[in-house]
Amino acid sequence: MIYSKMWCVVKPSVGIPVFIAAVAISSFSVHLALTMNTTWVKSFLNGGTKVVAVAPAADAAVKK
Repeated sequence: MIYSKMWCVVKPSVGIPVFIAAVAISSFSVHLALTMNTTWVKSFLNGGTKVVAVAPAADAAVKK
């Protein structure tokens, strides 16, 4: 382990939960920033209007 001497200063019973909490808070803040600062995420999560893709006609592919 790279930071093995850190556990001489911080107890693992304190350090590990603090680390996990920091990861959870940072993940939540990134996801919150995505939903607040983009327009497509809100539409996607709310089930916005569906866009139907249209395939090209078979005749156009045969004529080439």
